[in-house]
Amino acid sequence: MHKGHLDIAKRASRLVDELVVAVTLITSKSLMFTADERIALWREALADEGLTNVRVAHFEGLTVEFARSVGAQAIIKGLRAVTDFEFEFQQALMNRKLAPEIETLMIVTALPHLFISSSLLKEVARLDGDLDGIVTPGVARALQEKLGH
Repeated sequence: MHKGHLDIAKRASRLVDELVVAVTLITSKSLMFTADERIALWREALADEGLTNVRVAHFEGLTVEFARSVGAQAIIKGLRAVTDFEFEFQQALMNRKLAPEIETLMIVTALPHLFISSSLLKEVARLDGDLDGIVTPGVARALQEKLGH
């Protein structure tokens, strides 16, 4: 979780009564943290921001099925670049086929976070680079511990 993710959550929380940050238990991505660790990092960051209408939950399986299970009316995604849009557009169309009652909303990243990606921040962390402004203090601490820095 980086500040770009947190910014999308903050902005999305102003649009809805309740926002559920969904942490998947199954992913094809190479993750540094377990689902429980990612949930704890999200909760810490959200508490630090004072976001009282946001909660974090984990799920397995299809995102639209999880959205249905929590009574969501929309899935909110963050977009950084054209490549993000192409992937998210295809996923949104599939989700519409699977759950036509659930909308997909896309929020464009804020300029200060445009360059941030999880893979780049992991590389910076591995090489003991400065993560200030890229991740929250809690995530920076967890990365240092995980990497033995």
